Amino acid sequence: MALTQADLDALDRAIASSTLEVQFADRRVKYRSMDELIRARGHVAGQIAAASGRGGFRRMTFQTLRGD
Repeated sequence: MALTQADLDALDRAIASSTLEVQFADRRVKYRSMDELIRARGHVAGQIAAASGRGGFRRMTFQTLRGD
């Protein structure tokens, strides 16, 4: 099952209202703590970003005027 923006929005609403139970399209999930809910939100946000090509790591190199 692909995670959607609607899933992320549901988690955001639960966090904003301090509710540990979240209703997704066809299921209801009860988290054990606010910390667990916030970690789930981070996971969903990361999955959405990865699927859309946003997020992840970028490699950058710098060179000083001294050449090092």
